[in-house]
Amino acid sequence: MQITTPTPPTRLSVSDLNRNVRRLLEVSFGTVWVEGEISNLSRPSSGHWYFTLKDSQAQIRCAMFRNRNQMLRFTPQEGMQLAVRGKVSLYEGRGDFQLIADHMEQAGAGALQLAFEQLKRQLASEGLFDPQFKQPLPSLPGHIAVITSASGAAIRDILSVLGRRFPAIAVSVLPVAVQGSEAAAQIVRALKIAQQQPFDLIILGRGGGSLEDLWPFNEEIVARAIFDCTVPVVSAVGHEVDFTISDLVADQRAATPSAAAELISPDRGELLSLSAGYQQLLTESVRRKLASCQRELTLTAKRLRHPGQKLQEQSQRLDEMELRLRRAMELRFQHLRQRYQHLQLRLRQQQPSARIGHHRDQYLGLRKRLQRAIEQQLQQQQTALGGAVGQLEALSPLATLARGYSITLSEDGQRVIHHSAQVGVGERIQNRLSDGTVISEVLETRNDSA
Repeated sequence: MQITTPTPPTRLSVSDLNRNVRRLLEVSFGTVWVEGEISNLSRPSSGHWYFTLKDSQAQIRCAMFRNRNQMLRFTPQEGMQLAVRGKVSLYEGRGDFQLIADHMEQAGAGALQLAFEQLKRQLASEGLFDPQFKQPLPSLPGHIAVITSASGAAIRDILSVLGRRFPAIAVSVLPVAVQGSEAAAQIVRALKIAQQQPFDLIILGRGGGSLEDLWPFNEEIVARAIFDCTVPVVSAVGHEVDFTISDLVADQRAATPSAAAELISPDRGELLSLSAGYQQLLTESVRRKLASCQRELTLTAKRLRHPGQKLQEQSQRLDEMELRLRRAMELRFQHLRQRYQHLQLRLRQQQPSARIGHHRDQYLGLRKRLQRAIEQQLQQQQTALGGAVGQLEALSPLATLARGYSITLSEDGQRVIHHSAQVGVGERIQNRLSDGTVISEVLETRNDSA
């Protein structure tokens, strides 16, 4: 009888199991659309989004990586009802069942309209719609740039209106795509090119269409390019009822491309009529000026005299002025001569020799008085000093010591001993004499007053 050993079961690691389950889920389901309410939305610094989709009975974890969420035209918020497209997968690190999203739309109102409102609020808060930044349009542009589709109805309408109203305006077309994924980048590039050319004005426009068709004119990069443009921009996008972000940022909005052409161009008939009126006014003004000049010429001719008579009068006037000048000079010299004589007399009267002698006598007298005063003061001070010295010697303790007395001090010489009670037996004391000091030790103290 043959005995067989049972084959041990295959054992998988946790990592192997999670990897196999992830592959099975991704292959079995492929791409799916899931609709639900978003919650627990997290946006870490990596740029990835993590959130939960839920309904009344269940929920699923979701992840949307940065390279996919940057393509969205709106920003999801907590509580929104979304339709999310993605692949069913498994996060192997935790074994969590999840949905890897690559696109999402708002269920109901529409993602495009939501993105429009969000961008509108953002740009308004930054001041891009502020009237103070709007550039004035030139009253009569000589050369304009039209950024639109080269084959669209918009350029035909603009050229037709300009040809009817004022064909002297030069028009350059900068062709761009006006819908689709490449349109926004082409519009931004055309705006940059237009600023490098001598254009007086830019018309940015296209014909009508759906919100999705007009979406390039709602892109943030287009809005910022219009705001930064140094050439005035007229936005003429869609029909009269259409409104885009470009209309809000532009320096002027026109309801249609035709309306934009009418807005920036004067009417030729009105200009011709105005010019004829100005010509008539100018003719009348010139005629009146000529008549006035003729009258002035006639009056001037009547006042005009023969040059010889005028020269004779001027010669007589010159002689009169010469005589007046001579008299004035003689009077001036006479006055100066008298003043000179008067000053000489005063100078002789103010000779300094007499005043110097007088001041010398005063100086000598004052000097003698000062010397006498100093001598008297010194004598008085010497007498006072001698009296003070005598009083000082009489009061000096040294004189007392010279008569046989002494001063008893403590051993350190800091205290004067007045009473026998101030010292004790065995203490050392100093006795100050007239010619020195005796150091002694107390053997006994007596109080004679008792």
